Parts: sequence; C-alpha cells; structure tokens
Amino acid sequence: MSSTAPEPGDRAPRITSVMMEIRQRISSRSLAAGAKLPSVRAFAKIMQVSTSTVVEAYERLIAEGVLQSRPGSGFYVVAALAPLSLAEIGPKLDRAVDPFWVSRLALDGQDGMIKPGCGWMPPSWMPEEAMRRAMRTVARADPHLLTDYGTPLGLLSLRKLLARRLSENGVHAAPEHIMLTDSGTHAIDLLCRFLLEPGETVLVDDPCYFNFHALLRAHRVKVIGVPYTPSGPDVAAFEQVLNEYQPRLYITNSAIHNPTGAVLSPVTAHRVLMLAERAGLTIIEDDIFADFEDHRAPRLAAFDGLNRVVQIGSFSKTLSSSVRCGYIAAPQRWIEPLTDLKIATSFSGNQLCEALVLAALKDGGYRRHMEAVKVRLSRTRMETAARLRTLDIKPWIEPQAGLFLWCSLPDGVDAAAVARVALSKDVVLAPGNIFSQSKSASSHMRFNISQCDDPKFTEVLQEAIDIARATS
Repeated sequence: MSSTAPEPGDRAPRITSVMMEIRQRISSRSLAAGAKLPSVRAFAKIMQVSTSTVVEAYERLIAEGVLQSRPGSGFYVVAALAPLSLAEIGPKLDRAVDPFWVSRLALDGQDGMIKPGCGWMPPSWMPEEAMRRAMRTVARADPHLLTDYGTPLGLLSLRKLLARRLSENGVHAAPEHIMLTDSGTHAIDLLCRFLLEPGETVLVDDPCYFNFHALLRAHRVKVIGVPYTPSGPDVAAFEQVLNEYQPRLYITNSAIHNPTGAVLSPVTAHRVLMLAERAGLTIIEDDIFADFEDHRAPRLAAFDGLNRVVQIGSFSKTLSSSVRCGYIAAPQRWIEPLTDLKIATSFSGNQLCEALVLAALKDGGYRRHMEAVKVRLSRTRMETAARLRTLDIKPWIEPQAGLFLWCSLPDGVDAAAVARVALSKDVVLAPGNIFSQSKSASSHMRFNISQCDDPKFTEVLQEAIDIARATS
C-alpha cells in the first residue's frame, strides 16, 4: 500500500496534520487572505496523504470559516487568522468580583486551572461509562428521536420516571404536573417570567447560590436576602421581611443548601410554610443535589403538596453538565401557561438530551456510581476540612453530604482579595460576597471538596492569604 493510502485508523490524525499545516501557512502569511490553496491532488502529494484526507481537511476548515470553496475554481483562504494577542491570554484580573466572575472563570478557564470555586465535580468523578451506554442506547432509537422536535412538556417516559423519583422524597407529582426544561437555570427563568413583573420583590437566602442573584438581576426585580442558619432561613427575619416588603417569591434549596451544606429542619419548614401561606408567597425549591443525600431531608414541596411550592431540579451535577436537562414540578393549573411560555421562548423540548438522561437514570450503574461518589465525598470532606484548618480556615458547619464547605477565613483576610491573588496563579476560588445579597460574607469562602485534591491548591491558598493580609 502506498504512503498516500493510509489505514483507516491513521486517517484522523492525518486530517488534523493537514489542517494544522494550512493554519500554520495562514498565520505565517504564506497563504494570505483570498489566496488560493493547492489543488486536492497537489496538496495530497505534498503532505503524503490520500486525496480523501485532504478533501476532509478542506471541508472541516470550510465549516470553521477558515476556507471557502468556489465551484469550478478551487479552495480559498477566507481571512488571515488574527495576530496572537498576549493581552487575551490568561484570566481577567480587573473585572468586578461578582456572580459572573466565578462563572465565567470556571466555564472559560484554561486547561491546567484548579477550580475549587466551581459548582461541579471533575470529569473523573462523573459516570462516564453510564453516559456512554446511554449514548449507544439512544443511537439505536427511532430516527424521530434524533431528528424531530420534542414535545413542549418533554419526554413522557422521563416524566414518569421523575414522578417515581420525586415520590421517594415525599413529593407527589403526576407526570402531567411535570415539565422538562433545558436546565435548572432554565426552569427558574421560566418560572420568573411566569410569576414576576419588573420591580417586584424576591427573597433569597443569605448566602445563596450566586447565580440566583445573576438571574434575578436579569429579571429586574428587587432582591432581599434572609439570613440562613444551620436549620434553614432565620424565621424571625423571614417574617419581618414578609411584613415589610410583601415579596412575590422565595427561591431556596431545601435538601443540601448551596453554599452552606446545611439541611432544612422539619420545624423550620413548617414555620416557613405557615408564613408563606399567610403572606401569599410562592416558593421555588431547587432540589438539584438530591442524589448526594445519605439521609432524606425535609422538602417544602412534600409538606405543601405542590400547592404554593414549586420544585425544580436538573442532572448537571450528577450525570453530565454537557447534557442539559432539568424539570419543573408545579401545580397542575400552572403547567398549561408554562407550556405556552416554553413554546414562546424555546419552542420545544430537547428530546435528545431527555432521552440520554432517561437511559442513564435507568442504567443500574448510575445508583451504584452515586453510592460510590457519596462514600468518596465523605472521605474527601474530612480530608479537605483538615487541610483547611491547618491554614486557620474553619468550616461554618460540618455538612453531612454534598460538595461544599462554607468556611471562614483567618481574621482580617478579605476573600475577594484572596481570590484575585489565587487567580493569578491559575486557581479559581469562590469568595463569600458573591453568595451574599447583603455583602456580609467578605470573610467567607465556598470550597468544592471534589476539586481540592491538587497539592498546589493548599500552597496557592496559603500564599494568597499571606499576600492579601499583607496588602490589606
């Protein structure tokens, strides 16, 4: 076999080599904007690959917008690549430390970054094999699942499975009371569109998940924080805020609270629901961390019977952040208008992602995987807390489950200053005030224990604390 007819297994890297060669010629100006590339046959001879390899490389570069094809004429460079800008390399240290700061750094961060401030587990902790099996299962499904629009309510078989899973937590919702969404954030966004008008007041826990702040800002509402305690919201403060501001909505976690790791007590749950009933308050209960629990915590939606409480969730923390799928379990009277709103904003359900989630949840390996993850988290939680204590960083409580430790830093140390120093050393941290509506958590920080095992983490954290203390 000649050198221009590679084995199938060799073709992918050879395509990549051809693409890299073309990009190098463009960046070095050997091929200027508008320049014509060698013919397929000529370039195959130059690169010593098959003509089909060059055709595929050209096609991929066309798809990327690097080349264009002119029928009957050949292939041409669309434009030269932009010059390398050193200013664009590395994290942005000068923007405000707000909810978007950690999100963008964690999502856009370069390879090699350590991310104790992000909200998800590393790839090695995720059920990769279960997702691969799910993908194979879906690939064999009816063609309409791969090509057609999904129903606005979402895949019925997944809604039935969710109804059974919710009932395990005491939340009784028929499949017709459940609507699938593109994510947990999408679920809250739809509910805010449905329930709120600009200028109305919304309650959140203080501290709470920082993206609640970002999302509510987009809806132009007034946000009031209620202090959170180890057993739930401070009930006296909750009642005072209800009387003073007449809020329309309260958004919270009930099972494993983000960022504190606290668990709602039954007594606090009943008192909150009594106050909500008296004030006409609607509650959105985010239950995204349910599968991390060792012991079932109280759910407001279970006590309330999905009357005044709406429950949402998703699978990005336990299955895959790439497969975007969430849900809303709501009173039946809300499902019809929410469906119309979903059609208006996203038109249909994402049935391919829904089918992947269904296949993965039905896989017996998923539950076994989560049991192993919980054991691993329990061990890692103790190890991480011990390492942090050597730096005089103290957990607010000792959580029984979940990903997070909410900690106080040494006296006089500002968390945002520590985060800025750590970022310059490729470590992304989550300073306390991005979680706090009142900005009263400047000495606190949330640590994702699944992302803290790199030895560099402790070294950088100590150095950042020392620099922040010295410059304060």
